[in-house]
Amino acid sequence: MAVNLAAQRSFFLPLPPLSSSSSSVLQIQHNRSCSLRNWLKFSPRVILKRHIPIVGCANAAAAASTAVVSTGKEEYLPPLEVSEIDGKCKRWVWRGYNINYFVYPEENGDAATMKPPLLLVHGFGASIAHWRRNIPTLAQSHTVYTIDLLGFGASDKPAGFQYTMEVWAQLILDFLDEVVQRPTVLLGNSVGSLACVIAAAESSRSLVRGIVLLNCAGGMNNKAIVDDWRIKLLLPLLWLFDFLLNQRGIASFLFDRVTQRENLRNVLLSVYGNKESVDDDLVEIIRKPALGEGALDAFVSIVTGPPGPNPVQLIPKITMPVLVLWGDQDPFTPIDGPVGKFFSSLPARSSNVNLFLLEGVGHCPHDDRPDLVHEKLLPWLASLPNS
Repeated sequence: MAVNLAAQRSFFLPLPPLSSSSSSVLQIQHNRSCSLRNWLKFSPRVILKRHIPIVGCANAAAAASTAVVSTGKEEYLPPLEVSEIDGKCKRWVWRGYNINYFVYPEENGDAATMKPPLLLVHGFGASIAHWRRNIPTLAQSHTVYTIDLLGFGASDKPAGFQYTMEVWAQLILDFLDEVVQRPTVLLGNSVGSLACVIAAAESSRSLVRGIVLLNCAGGMNNKAIVDDWRIKLLLPLLWLFDFLLNQRGIASFLFDRVTQRENLRNVLLSVYGNKESVDDDLVEIIRKPALGEGALDAFVSIVTGPPGPNPVQLIPKITMPVLVLWGDQDPFTPIDGPVGKFFSSLPARSSNVNLFLLEGVGHCPHDDRPDLVHEKLLPWLASLPNS
């Protein structure tokens, strides 16, 4: 997830969420002649003049189903239980800090040893279990690693630490070098995507085989998107919000409000296109780590810190295969915003980039509609050369 200063108006700034109607017909279009429909809208209306393949669906509730669906060589498998993930996590010490990670399956089959491993990197406020609906399906052909970034999940949240995008990118590269020890495909959501972009831009091809970006963030917080007129209007309020968050009592009050179950559920409902995916497990996946020591300090540091490198400057440096999947109902990084427009223009300019717009999907596509994500992700992974 991303840092949103407006999703819950009782304690966030009033950035209006975008709205869109859901699709009524199952539709998959693979060519560039298809037109965009059911746009996220602001007034005045913005229409992109380029064409992007759209993946749509009628029955959003199908994403929550645990039925096994055949896709030829691979199946869409039921999610892992959060308790199973928590019980099998491991610890890796990075620069003196404990980093929580998970590897699945624990014993690799022949196919998994031939295909490049995957490293899944969560977004703001999330953790390893946010990938519970993806790990079993992806692990049929790949060894899957997932990690709690420093400051999130069950990883350490050191007091007084200054979090930056560059720190998380270096953590990813060191994890690949010390733990995975094989060329790896990085998959990230939101700020996790941006951390993967930074890592890939700084890495040699020997460490990173390719990257998959799910609604990539433009920075560690909203201050990064200064070219968006919506953010320009709010910049004075964002600076005021930063000042207030640096007052310990105010920050504690706001953080307590945002971590209350019903408030958190309402925020998540505003972020997800498929409301069926916002279940009790998801609420607890986000809420539980936020109750731990150091979580408030991490929240304040991330929201008030420097936004970090911009993907617009980094992506041109990357020549490895890139898959971009974008939910068209994202209120945090809308497809008609500066970052969304940049990524939507890439396939026409860069032969190594593939982009699919996911219709009726919000900011966290992998958890919102895992079936649509897997439909595009699995063939793309299969097209990569074996390690």
